[in-house]
Amino acid sequence: MNMNFDLADLRAFIAVAELASFRAAAETIHLSQPALSRRIDKLEDALGVRLFDRDTRNVELTAVGRDFARKSRSLLDDLDTILLGVRDVAANRWGQVTLACIPSTVHYFLPTVLRQYHERFPRIRVHIIDESANEVLSAVVHGEAELGLDMTGSDEPTIEFEPLLSESFVAACLRDHPLARQRTVTWAELGRYDFMTVDKASGNRLVMDLALASTRERPQPCFETRHVSTLVSFVESGLGVAAVPRLSMPRKGHPSLVSVPIVEPEVTRTVGLIKRRGRSLSPAAEHLYAMLRAVAHKQIAAGKNSTPAQRAGSTAGPDAGRGGRTRSRRTADVR
Repeated sequence: MNMNFDLADLRAFIAVAELASFRAAAETIHLSQPALSRRIDKLEDALGVRLFDRDTRNVELTAVGRDFARKSRSLLDDLDTILLGVRDVAANRWGQVTLACIPSTVHYFLPTVLRQYHERFPRIRVHIIDESANEVLSAVVHGEAELGLDMTGSDEPTIEFEPLLSESFVAACLRDHPLARQRTVTWAELGRYDFMTVDKASGNRLVMDLALASTRERPQPCFETRHVSTLVSFVESGLGVAAVPRLSMPRKGHPSLVSVPIVEPEVTRTVGLIKRRGRSLSPAAEHLYAMLRAVAHKQIAAGKNSTPAQRAGSTAGPDAGRGGRTRSRRTADVR
C-alpha cells in the first residue's frame, strides 16, 4: 500500500467529515476547494478506499470513512497532547532533571539553589544522585544524570568541566581537643593524634596522596572510611581527628565540631560543574546549571571561599593564638 500522505491531508479529511461540506471545510482550513479536493483524493488513493460518497449537493462518509474518521480524530488528539507536552517541557512547566553530586557539595550549593528552582519551576522534579566523585562522573558520562557537581572530570574527553571554586582541606576535631585552640595545624601535628581518613577508593584520598607524596611526616590513619560524612560523624563521636574538605564540615556554630586550616602543605581541591561534551542540556537542566553557577559565584564574591590564611582563627576555638610563621603551600587539584 502506498502510504504517501501527511498530517495536513488527515486534517483536511477531518474538516470535511465534521462539516459535511467541501466549501465550508476549505474556508475553515484556509485552502481553495480544488486544493482541498486534491488532498482528499490523495488520501483515498493512499488508502485504496473511498472515504466519502459525494455528489453536487451532499457529502457523506462511507462506512470505512466513518471508522477512519473516528481513529483519525483520536490520533490527532493524541498528537496534539504530545506536542503540548513537548512545549511544556521546553517552557519548563513540567518535567524532570537529574543532578549527580558529591555529598560534600550538598550543604554548600543545593539548599539555596533548589529552593529558588522549585519556586520558579514547581512542576519540575529534581532527582539527586549523591555519590562518590567517580560515581558522579560515571553517572554523567553514561547519561544517568544530565549534569553533576564533582571534583573529577577535567581529564575525561567526553566531559566538559567548569571550575566553580577551590577549597582547602581542614582538620576536623572536637571543640575541647588541643588542636582546636590553634590557628592552623600541620600534617605532622595531625599524626600525633588518632587520625582518620577516607580510603583509596575516594577521590579526596587521591587529592591528598598526590599533594603529600613528598611529605615525610604524614599522619598514619587508624580508621579509614569510604565517605567523608562518616569521618565527620566519627570525629563528632570522639574517635579522633580527620582531614576533610572544608565544605564537608557543618556550618559555623556547631556545638561540638571545629575546623582548623591545615598547612605545610596546604592541600586544595577544585569543585566544578560537569556535563557531557557536545550534548545539549534539556531546558530544565540548563536553568539548574545556570543557577548553580550563579550561586557559587555569589558565595565566592561574598568571601565564603577565602584561603586558610584569611580564615585563620575564624573557625578555630576561642583560645586560638598560634601562627605567624612562614608556611609552604602545595596544591593538588584533581577535577
